[in-house]
Amino acid sequence: MSKLFEPGVFGAELFEFHQVSEIEQIGEPRWTALMGRDNPFTRYAFLHALEISECVGIASGWVPMHVMVYRDNELVAVMPMYLKTHSYGEYVFDWAWAQAYERHQLEYYPKLVSAIPFTPIGGTRIGFSDRLSMEQRQQLTVQLGDYLGQLLEKIGGSSWHHLFHSKAEQQLLANAGYLTRMGTQFHWHNRGYHDFDAFLAQMSSRKRKNILKERRQILGKGLSFQFIEGQDVSTAQLQHFSRCYQATYYKRSGHSGYLNLAFFTELVASMGDAIRLLIVSQETGQTQQIDQTEQTIVPVAAALYFVSEDILYGRYWGTLVELDGLHFETCYYQGIEYAIAHGLQTFDAGAQGEHKVLRGFEPIETYSAHEIMHDGFRVAIEDFTQQEKRQIAIYMEQLREVLPYKKA
Repeated sequence: MSKLFEPGVFGAELFEFHQVSEIEQIGEPRWTALMGRDNPFTRYAFLHALEISECVGIASGWVPMHVMVYRDNELVAVMPMYLKTHSYGEYVFDWAWAQAYERHQLEYYPKLVSAIPFTPIGGTRIGFSDRLSMEQRQQLTVQLGDYLGQLLEKIGGSSWHHLFHSKAEQQLLANAGYLTRMGTQFHWHNRGYHDFDAFLAQMSSRKRKNILKERRQILGKGLSFQFIEGQDVSTAQLQHFSRCYQATYYKRSGHSGYLNLAFFTELVASMGDAIRLLIVSQETGQTQQIDQTEQTIVPVAAALYFVSEDILYGRYWGTLVELDGLHFETCYYQGIEYAIAHGLQTFDAGAQGEHKVLRGFEPIETYSAHEIMHDGFRVAIEDFTQQEKRQIAIYMEQLREVLPYKKA
């Protein structure tokens, strides 16, 4: 553990900031005591799996630099943080900012990012001790910016970014004077539905018929869907999922994805309680036996879901076959059915995709905070974020107007 800077004083509080290069240096008990376990993606096990599988590190351009905050020799806060040499895998896009720096012959990278790598999921980014009052948390948040500013000066970095944090953290960060950026995602909400038909019954007739037609077309192709709890996932099933994920990612982007089989294997071993693997199989023909004819059923696609106390998260998927509507069925409709059956209140099916709106997913706000070290660029970027916020608000309102639900 390296202590980079002497602490500063804000108000009556004195906080010391330490930076570590591996989450193991913090340890699971201390991390969990401050971050909790409900959100699967801020769990120690998830971030640790990314590190030991080498999905993050120097080679990937996500170098761990996690922050520990002490007060009177007591650990009172932790924050996941990474040194970035690019902007891939963040989902809050700042490519235009980097290009503007380049046009002015300035270096945008490296930068510091507090986020969950490759995972645009909202949630806690600063795990505070329950013993800190709201005033103390605000003071810590202010001092955090001073610490990160000194760190950026030392490494020659341009900026730091706090992505997909909670609404409560957004208030703390805004009060501290950091630039605010708003975005949108699409979440499905369970309004007490007892089955999928009850959910469809809340839609207009035309939109309901469109979904039923879409489901009939794909379900009529001899497909079966099976959710498997993480503890019961076999090696063969996980290997099948990884092949599907890599094949689909490669077709879409030209590389096999940010995550590898070692990462998924570690997740199943260390946090299987939060994992649900959906295996999609298909009847592919007939096999003649000695005295009977049997259908051959083979796995053709898969999706990896996560669960918390009341949220279902659809994260990664892939397929070995090309079937129209398979993605919607595997990643949306099966997830909605699972959420209803298990009483989960929200289904977060991933970033982007306004096509989700016609399938019952509603736009919600997402938050990020940014601090730019260059004064001139900071003014320009602040103006951009304010204009973007107004545009996002209009966009979200337009999407709410086309939601498929019956008008009140």
